[in-house]
Amino acid sequence: MHTFEELSALFSETFGKTHFPREPHTLYEPNNYFLSMGGKRLRPTLCLMANELFGEISPDAWNVATAIELFHNFTLIHDDIMDKAPLRRGQQTVHTRYNGSTAILAGDVMMIRAYEYISGIDLSLVQRILELFNHTAVAVCEGQQLDMDYEQRDRVTMEEYLEMITKKTSVLLAASLQMGGILGGGSYGNLDLLYQAGKKIGLAFQVQDDYLDAFGDPEKFGKQAGGDILANKKTFLLIKALGDVRGAQKEALDQLLAGNDPEKVSKVISIYRDCKIDDWAIELKHRFLNEALQHFDDMAVVSKRKAPLKTLAQQLVKREH
Repeated sequence: MHTFEELSALFSETFGKTHFPREPHTLYEPNNYFLSMGGKRLRPTLCLMANELFGEISPDAWNVATAIELFHNFTLIHDDIMDKAPLRRGQQTVHTRYNGSTAILAGDVMMIRAYEYISGIDLSLVQRILELFNHTAVAVCEGQQLDMDYEQRDRVTMEEYLEMITKKTSVLLAASLQMGGILGGGSYGNLDLLYQAGKKIGLAFQVQDDYLDAFGDPEKFGKQAGGDILANKKTFLLIKALGDVRGAQKEALDQLLAGNDPEKVSKVISIYRDCKIDDWAIELKHRFLNEALQHFDDMAVVSKRKAPLKTLAQQLVKREH
């Protein structure tokens, strides 16, 4: 069995090859530039780890893992366009470095290349993998649209936010695990447990992300402290606070969200602490994590094979950046 770090390094080494032809270089060079930024390679590595639950990692798993990573990067290129983001991992985004039209095409061809990798796997498995891949791709698009819709609204319920995060973030983690399991010949019961575990890991991951924005160490987190607060971004913390605050605190929070107070971040965080939103977020994160770990425990797989996935889940949720 491999650890996440070992498989991530192996995948990064194989993924580093060129996925696109030379010409037209005005289309393919932007893709190579974007992929060279690197990343955690979390989703493809989850696919490989799930595949290894059931035996040796199959060649098909490497192809599907590559497709997953290409799809993920396609979504990032298009997300950057929609968000008008100038930087990604500290470097210029594709639409900033080149132009918007090229970025759209670069993302499109990256998605098509992902399908080409899937088409190269065992024909007996193509249909099952494609059905899950397509279902996931649609859900991710729906999640992105919901995220944009919610930006235009003053209030979003916790149920709505959970649906959006599940679609935008969690389903790709869940599908990555399940696709690896499918390729490994996992039973339907084990495959369902893998999917459910992936969804809960994604939710726990997002709770931690929202928490770190407000309460994390900016030097470790790598982002501006309170960036979500400054942007009035809907997060687990803000939605919970809006549902809990009363009286003077409610008036103060509403005013902070509507205005441009130079001390907005510190004041909102103070309200969060007064309402014990920080404690609530930690408890919620651990609830999702424990549910994910229980799903792994319930799988009919020997414990030592599940250990790397359980360790990774805990690391993702306890991370400080």
